[in-house]
Amino acid sequence: MKTTPSFLTSTLAIAFLGGVLGAASVNLSSPQVSVAQMMQTQAPKPLAPSLQGKPVVVDIYATWCPGCQTIAPTLSQLKKQYQGKVNFVVLDVSDKNTTKMAETKAKQLGLATFFDANKTQTATVAIIDPATGMVIQQFRKNANAADYTKVIDGAISRMAKNS
Repeated sequence: MKTTPSFLTSTLAIAFLGGVLGAASVNLSSPQVSVAQMMQTQAPKPLAPSLQGKPVVVDIYATWCPGCQTIAPTLSQLKKQYQGKVNFVVLDVSDKNTTKMAETKAKQLGLATFFDANKTQTATVAIIDPATGMVIQQFRKNANAADYTKVIDGAISRMAKNS
């Protein structure tokens, strides 16, 4: 009888360690992939038809965000400068209601994956190729209009060559 508890204890210990080691090996063989990494490896998926033909500038905005207030004049200038040449999309995440509306809007426009990856990153502005849905350039808290202009002009030029 004295060997039975020792045998059971040893068996349970081996089974436990085997389970732990087995779980560890599963975790090592299948690493976590971030949403941003997943976006980069996904096959290109065009945005909504209403966004085609022009680069898309997406702004993750919140009324309470100081960074958003800092970049607002730059984005306003860009909207005037590129009127009719660029699609501007604002996804407002100021509160639960506006975030829900922004999520719906993002889904309708083909920006759901981008929105999911960036909805907590206010003051994020991305220039996206509507034909592929891929981010050309992404900025955070950047009020320098020249940075945006360079990327937007390049995107307009590439799109004109491809059409």
